[in-house]
Amino acid sequence: MRDEQTLNRAIDRYSDTVRRLCMIHLKNYHDMEDIFQTVFLKYVLSPVVFESDEHEKAWLIRVTVNACKDLLKSFFRSRTVPLDELLCSSEALPPDNSDVLEAVLSLPEKYRDVVYLHFFEEYTAVEIGSILGKNTNTVYTLLTRAKRLLKEKLGGDRFG
Repeated sequence: MRDEQTLNRAIDRYSDTVRRLCMIHLKNYHDMEDIFQTVFLKYVLSPVVFESDEHEKAWLIRVTVNACKDLLKSFFRSRTVPLDELLCSSEALPPDNSDVLEAVLSLPEKYRDVVYLHFFEEYTAVEIGSILGKNTNTVYTLLTRAKRLLKEKLGGDRFG
């Protein structure tokens, strides 16, 4: 079990990454906060000894992605309708998101993690493949297709 100081250091370093990954998957601020707490609870309770800061970050990314996927396929989630849809509200995203993040959120699920890790966290295709358990060539293919989709949605050369 990790101490409070270690937890606070990890939250300071990785909270933005964990939150953005959650938003890419869940598109809901409240679910994002739930998963955020879950991820850092697992971090505190985990016996894993990290070899480096990059190992720690990769572990948190993997745990975040898995927790989001678990929530999305949970029985409760599949049998309910989000309150946002009932209220016809567009407040599922925090107000400070840009058009780029919204375009990334609108991508098919198979592209979101790869795009986020590449453009927002600046991982290479090899590193992304290692983190997500995908072949490097698959990551390159997903990035190429996602860039094409983003260019169509956003116009211009932002994702050249």
